Amino acid sequence: MAATQVTGTPGEETAAQAAQTEGGTAPAEVDSAQEGHDRPLEAGEAVEEPQSFPVTVIVRRYDPEVDDEPRWVDYDVQMFATERILDALHRIKWEQDPSLAFRRSCAHGVCGSDAMRINGKNRLACKALVKDFDTSKPIYVEAIKGLPLEKDLIVNMEPFFDSFREIQPFLQASSKPEKERHQTIAQRERFDDTTKCILCAACTTSCPVFWTDGQYFGPAAIVNAHRFIFDSRDEASQVRLDILNDREGVWRCRTTFNCTDACPRGIQVTKAIAEVKQAMMTGVKL
Repeated sequence: MAATQVTGTPGEETAAQAAQTEGGTAPAEVDSAQEGHDRPLEAGEAVEEPQSFPVTVIVRRYDPEVDDEPRWVDYDVQMFATERILDALHRIKWEQDPSLAFRRSCAHGVCGSDAMRINGKNRLACKALVKDFDTSKPIYVEAIKGLPLEKDLIVNMEPFFDSFREIQPFLQASSKPEKERHQTIAQRERFDDTTKCILCAACTTSCPVFWTDGQYFGPAAIVNAHRFIFDSRDEASQVRLDILNDREGVWRCRTTFNCTDACPRGIQVTKAIAEVKQAMMTGVKL
């Protein structure tokens, strides 16, 4: 399968400005910490250029046409501290090995397509900054776990999306208002956190239960069910609770918090799963 890319505060016046505006003189004393950053460059003064440095990136490669098992391949890449692991993968693909396959799209942490394991933790490659790693050691990059591996860093996402579709992730309401369905601020806040999901699968594929039981719905599906279960405008909360009240539903969660740690959007995934469990026992409180 080919890779997708596979390629002072604004508005605040300073004391000096205020004095000048009023016709006075600016204070002679200047904050020394500010002076070094804000002063204009002197004529002929050189700008300090950021320095690149070598980083070893070890990628777990797999080509089903030639490999029986995945293999680790080392690459040395020149990087800047503020660049991302996605930049490293681009350099490898564009400058060293065009056969490297991975998914990416927006490259800004919104599409979620470049989720992968980096140094053993699920992350978005476009949000993983080089400066956050110990670059004196190799950085290991591999595909997320628990989903069928297709090539290199690309997995088959269909089992993940099957679970997502099964929980009916859409608003279901019989009423048809002339304009809009009203909702209070408090009612919106009830499920606001779980609207942030970008379906990157980082949470689901960080879950040990999902690794060992391919039938488990997984955290992402439950998070998206939560988003509608607690929506005051929706009328199918009980339907979703019945779907998740299954041997492969929420009760398979062992509360390890892997999913919360892995979420690149900061969703409190484990909390959402606990709230769905509570709703099954006591009913939905909107």
